[in-house]
Amino acid sequence: MDIAGLSMSLSQMKAAQQVSISVMKLSMDTAKNQGSEMVQMIQSNTGMLEQSVTPHLGASIDIRL
Repeated sequence: MDIAGLSMSLSQMKAAQQVSISVMKLSMDTAKNQGSEMVQMIQSNTGMLEQSVTPHLGASIDIRL
């Protein structure tokens, strides 16, 4: 049993695991940001979509004194 070889192998495996965890965290952050941007886009476009379906509603207010 080669202790030096085993130590190097374990060290390489640990480094590879740390790299894969970092990449996974980056992809999770990217997905989170894309999801929040999509929610904002949907919220901002909802009013425009409602107005395009019924453009005559809410455009004017009749006030009588």
